[in-house]
Amino acid sequence: MKEIVTVQVGDFANFVGSHFWNFQDELLGLAGDPSADSVFKNQDLNMGVLYRTGETQQGIPSYTPRLVSINLRGTLGSMSALGTLYTEVASTTPDVVTWTGRVSTQASEPFKRNLFLQRLYEEEDNSNIVNEIPGSNNGSQSEYEDKDIIECLENGVQFWTDYSKVHYHPRSLYELHGVWTDVQEFNNYGIGRDSFSWAAQGEDISDRLRFFVEECDHIQGFQFVVDDSGGFSAVAAEFLENIVDEYTNIPVLLYAVQGSSGSRTNLQSRKRTVSEDLHDAISFSRLSSYCKLIVPVGLPSLSKSKASRFLHIEDGKHFHSSAVYAAALHSISLPFRMFPVGPTADACSISGAVDIHGVVQILSGQGRQNMVSVLDVAMPAPALTGGQNELSLLENLQPLTPQTADVEDMLAIEHMTVHGALSSEGHRASVGEVKASVDGAFRCANTRPMFCHLSVALCPLPIPLPFPSIFGNNVGQQGEVTGARTTNSSPKGSLDIHCVPMAARLRSSSTVLPLLESKLRNLHRFGIQRGAAGAELLRSWGFGMEELVEMEEMLSKMVAALRPPQLTSDSD
Repeated sequence: MKEIVTVQVGDFANFVGSHFWNFQDELLGLAGDPSADSVFKNQDLNMGVLYRTGETQQGIPSYTPRLVSINLRGTLGSMSALGTLYTEVASTTPDVVTWTGRVSTQASEPFKRNLFLQRLYEEEDNSNIVNEIPGSNNGSQSEYEDKDIIECLENGVQFWTDYSKVHYHPRSLYELHGVWTDVQEFNNYGIGRDSFSWAAQGEDISDRLRFFVEECDHIQGFQFVVDDSGGFSAVAAEFLENIVDEYTNIPVLLYAVQGSSGSRTNLQSRKRTVSEDLHDAISFSRLSSYCKLIVPVGLPSLSKSKASRFLHIEDGKHFHSSAVYAAALHSISLPFRMFPVGPTADACSISGAVDIHGVVQILSGQGRQNMVSVLDVAMPAPALTGGQNELSLLENLQPLTPQTADVEDMLAIEHMTVHGALSSEGHRASVGEVKASVDGAFRCANTRPMFCHLSVALCPLPIPLPFPSIFGNNVGQQGEVTGARTTNSSPKGSLDIHCVPMAARLRSSSTVLPLLESKLRNLHRFGIQRGAAGAELLRSWGFGMEELVEMEEMLSKMVAALRPPQLTSDSD
């Protein structure tokens, strides 16, 4: 088995991660549910790639994510930093032992569990089974109706733990010392660098990672999810630097995620704009220098994007947007845990297994050696045999990466995953039908990539109870699209939608050029050129000119690798 260790750094990264692990937990529950659709019982997925087995203090077997999560102190809501499997013993020892005067303790009221969490733990108390799925038929009755829980989550999610139905290992959740979510604006690289001391906290974080890595028989890579919209970029960069030093030959697949940035459109201060543009350039440069493949994820307005054609997103809710990004990450990661199959794979439920190293080699190890990939998604994916006026599967794939260009690139390289696809009349398409459909779509397209690796699974994306109500009213119970969406009607959620077919794609393509050129331009204009408006700010963040020039050179190489050769003429 080739294991993956997942790292989530920052608030929005943990919002994404919470949905991601809910999907995995739902798959585990459905696999053992006698009443579940048979497609969930024969998944051909090795969940041990992402999970570890263990025991609680009471000797009860546990199955927890192989995860290290880093966030600000105070962002766990009602959950303990030790998770929910172990009993926390409160420390009564004062931190400052040299003080001989009177000591007073001020403690804030603990956060109360919302209806969803009350119901979750109530069912677990009744069943005494670890990782019980909310709403499963365990013979117990709850005073909380599903519709009340859905309404509670739609209107009241404050923390990523508010909708998490997963048990975490005591070594998974780490809170940064001295940084509280309700006190400090943790919104740029410099603040992150000043607030986080690797000497003080880094060894503890490294020990947690080492604990999970040393349990692995043959680790295939790190799945790193970073909220790079603020100070967590600096924390992640420090962590990644040490990972690269300690685990030289283990590839890092990094998703740089951001929530909707609608607030930027109303900024009054040019100083703030310069700070944010420089942060984005510095963050991207630093993070990309410590990974094998980086995938920027997060649109300024997901609700207005083509990716939301069948969705109803409220950009102001991280609970909404993170669900879409998590679904795409789930789809991309499926091939990493597929059981290997032989040449007769069309008769099975999966095809196209590949590990993290393989995907990195496919996308960045050949051709232009580009390490920046675009993430596309079709949610839900359309039926393979749609009507004459319907868009094909390939045409429905839309970018979740910001600042991309709609250009044709004959040298593009792709890794695509399609799972749970439907054929005509809502029937589940076979692996062979999906392959034939994708191949046919490529033949009909105006341009096709230089190479595309296709992975297929029959198992669709399960929709857990604590999933937001973001589907349009033209999406059916199995994720089938039933026609045009009607206006002024309520979106659908987990009570109406049981699962959806998905398609997701990583693309090494020149479509990412506008993003790279923007970061290069802002770094030079605001940080390097003579009289740059942000020169003093970068010095306060601890960056000297030599380091900035190195970042500029790295970004320039990324741009040059993707920029088409300039045509020259004799008249020039």
